[in-house]
Amino acid sequence: MLRYGLIMNTPFEQSSIFDTYYRALVIGASGAIGNAFANAFANDPNCSHVEVVSRTLNPGFDLQNEHSLQERAEICRLTGPYQIIIDATGALIIDEVGPEKSLASLRQDTLTRNFEVNAVGPILMLRYFAPLLAAGPSMYAKLSARVGSISDNKKGGWYGYRASKAALNMFLQTAAIELQRKNPELQVIALQPGTVRSALSQPFAASVPRLLEPGESVAGMLNALKALKPKSGAHYLDYSGEKIDW
Repeated sequence: MLRYGLIMNTPFEQSSIFDTYYRALVIGASGAIGNAFANAFANDPNCSHVEVVSRTLNPGFDLQNEHSLQERAEICRLTGPYQIIIDATGALIIDEVGPEKSLASLRQDTLTRNFEVNAVGPILMLRYFAPLLAAGPSMYAKLSARVGSISDNKKGGWYGYRASKAALNMFLQTAAIELQRKNPELQVIALQPGTVRSALSQPFAASVPRLLEPGESVAGMLNALKALKPKSGAHYLDYSGEKIDW
């Protein structure tokens, strides 16, 4: 059962992420990638229910309002527990300001908002939604970005976005260690979706050799998730299943 959006068949091949029936929850389902995740789950015969959360739905949520996250989690508890939760939230352009290219362009308010939207909000989201995961094999996957890798930073720039995603990755790693003490079969994943054709990527599309369609990116990420083996701590990988160094 899908409680949001229009279901469309996708030409991108993917196998069911679980071999048995499962329930899925997608947070941020109004975005291009979140909507593609919801559609993929809805088209999977093994998915018995996909619940969606979006800022555009009533009730919605606000990443800068912790109480709204807690309230939304309590509503979603009614249709759980879930074997997989996808958090597809995040922002690249903050208050109409794009990624900074130099120290001279940094602004305290924009940097603060970057961390609130891309790191603090998502880890509070995990705090309230992780208890909705089923016991046994389960996944909590959060969209991150390759630019959040400190070791991969060879070009500089994009200060706020890079730093907020690096902070997010540390949050995910730390939370994974704690949550796995209660459920060793839980996997926490930082996912890099590639550069996807969407409103978020549109201002930067001209410099990208090849844009991925949302369904293509999601099919790749789901196949990558299916292939994962449980490990201590969080995974950090891209849509093709390639491991990314922290």
